Amino acid sequence: MGSKSTPLDKINLRLILVSGKTKEFLFTPNDAAADITDYVYNNWPTEWAEEKLPESNILRLIYQGRFLHGNVTLGALQLHLGKTTVMHLVARENLPEPNNQGQLKKDKSGEGNCSNCCILL
Repeated sequence: MGSKSTPLDKINLRLILVSGKTKEFLFTPNDAAADITDYVYNNWPTEWAEEKLPESNILRLIYQGRFLHGNVTLGALQLHLGKTTVMHLVARENLPEPNNQGQLKKDKSGEGNCSNCCILL
């Protein structure tokens, strides 16, 4: 899908900025979201020069509409080796809390206990 052939042991990430600029990077399935944002920050593309951010710790990845927390690996996302995957790269101080299907939430009365609920993995 990219202009170059992706090695079969790597995942090609096409990162898109809010401005619409894109750049592709190669990573392994063991690379975590925090490793990826650190790498991109330290190897900021020259064509993104005007987008440079003051701190690497505010870069966040979005995949399929969800923010990736720092310890999530590409392998855990079951991304295909040798293929290109598109993610968004944004600047954001804090991430929303994970919201898994079946997660207990407090209702309007403030009660959070529910004997009929279960956590789905």
